[in-house]
Amino acid sequence: MNNAQDIFTQETLQTLFPPERANAFFDALFGDAEEGAYDIRLVFKGQAANTLTFGLELHERPGRCLACNLTYGLPEVFSRHPIINIKGLTAEITALLGDKAACTDWKLGTTQTVSKKLHVIPLMISLG
Repeated sequence: MNNAQDIFTQETLQTLFPPERANAFFDALFGDAEEGAYDIRLVFKGQAANTLTFGLELHERPGRCLACNLTYGLPEVFSRHPIINIKGLTAEITALLGDKAACTDWKLGTTQTVSKKLHVIPLMISLG
């Protein structure tokens, strides 16, 4: 598969992981979406060999603090949270790939601090 960039456009990524999902996550977590410190956006980082790499970007919300101590434990939380639904997300990605490839496994990497207002959780998807 050599056209992953063409498949995972910004519009497609926003459909796969809509902005409203962050609000639903914080509503479930805190009982109020306004309590969330960040918005979550899915981005496509690239393809190397048999791996697609995405990022779950955590963008600090105005007036909130995106503290490292709040985001470093998130890969474990995101990996099993039903609203974030990484397993369902990878199934949707497999559907987009059609018969070109199939997702055989996935894992979330450790939180990376890009800046004070942006942290990224890598999502690596193995293809078979």
